[in-house]
Amino acid sequence: MSEFYSTRVTSTGGRQGHVQSEDGILDLHIAPPAGLGGPGGKTNPEQMFAGGFAACFGNAVIHTARAQKFPVKDKDVDVVATVGIGPNGSGGFGLSVALETTITGLEQAQAEALVDAAEKTCPYSNAVRGNIDVAYTVKTR
Repeated sequence: MSEFYSTRVTSTGGRQGHVQSEDGILDLHIAPPAGLGGPGGKTNPEQMFAGGFAACFGNAVIHTARAQKFPVKDKDVDVVATVGIGPNGSGGFGLSVALETTITGLEQAQAEALVDAAEKTCPYSNAVRGNIDVAYTVKTR
């Protein structure tokens, strides 16, 4: 695969540590959330994954809308990602993901078709397919 872009991020100290990108733009102390027995008060890997997936999927919707000539502007697309973590039944852990996409200016059937097409375009969706079940919901306004 030829790449349009790549980045490099270093994590030190695991879930109670620090992450920093090679350019220094991402520079965060992380901690387990209180819900996992940690101190909370800092971001965590699930929040970062949720933010990345939401932004990437939103852009896939926008890209697909333009390709299909739908009159959708960037600000017309909101994606809320919910990411959960729990035991996977084989001694490890797994993630659950739900993406709720809201699109302004389209009929429900159009919005659903757009999200279905975007799911095939989004790099995050392509990366997790077959590994993480993602629940997709679509709303219009």
